[in-house]
Amino acid sequence: MYFSYSITSGIKPEFIFPSTSDESTAYDYPDSLTCGCQIGDQSHKDKNWVISTAIFDLNKDDQGIRRFSTHLYPGSAPDGLATIIPVIDGNTMEMVDPESNTQITPVTESAEPDLLAQCHCGGVSFKIARPKAEFIANPESQVWLSPIYQNKWLACMDTCDDCRLVNGTHVIGWMFIPVSHLSPIPPTNLVIGSSKTYRSTTDVLRTFCDTCGATVLYSCQERAEIVDVAVGILRAPEGVMAENWVSWRAGRVAWLENGQRYHAGFSKALMEGLKLWGVKRGHPDEFIIP
Repeated sequence: MYFSYSITSGIKPEFIFPSTSDESTAYDYPDSLTCGCQIGDQSHKDKNWVISTAIFDLNKDDQGIRRFSTHLYPGSAPDGLATIIPVIDGNTMEMVDPESNTQITPVTESAEPDLLAQCHCGGVSFKIARPKAEFIANPESQVWLSPIYQNKWLACMDTCDDCRLVNGTHVIGWMFIPVSHLSPIPPTNLVIGSSKTYRSTTDVLRTFCDTCGATVLYSCQERAEIVDVAVGILRAPEGVMAENWVSWRAGRVAWLENGQRYHAGFSKALMEGLKLWGVKRGHPDEFIIP
């Protein structure tokens, strides 16, 4: 979930060496990115900046300098986190989108056999299949299947520091899929279309679109046959939470201690809101992600 500060007109961000404004890449044109982190936006009209709130090096003494106030354009992410997080730090979030619809809607099965995953510019595009019969029949596969619905994959919210700084977001949703269930099946380097790789640690490989910067995949050596797909690029017709395909772990957020350190109020709102949402929508409270 991307949060941002609107900077007062005429004020420009001061980049800290070795970073420079020239080294950041705009989505106006294809260029070379390094890790895909979303830094912010600059208006073409008035040149004012909107900066991601997730990239700052803050600690518990800085908690009071941020006040979340608004969900912008929730209608573009139907039935998403604007529904799950209506209040942060006691502040009721304003919905700025006249066409927004954040009401609870029935979840129905999609007629499409596969789920499309595609970044904003379309440079990265692939499809996800439902759990195949042979995968379900394998006892070792059960840890990757919904404890409630065998035809759905697992997903969770993650507030870890690495994901925050690589994505430029306070929280990211991950869906866990066997590589064999992606079409086309990615090569060993996981590059699909315009995606590019970034190794955040020696055993973790991440991919993102080299044009629009969208986060795509996460892979670690200890379970290389399973990849984490960024839920934000899913094109599920029922809404951004892709509930026809996903069982969310509603009772626990991954790496919550990182999120609590960085912003306790946001993490508390996410944890409480996700749990309530999960009860209403029938998602499991807990499962283990190997």
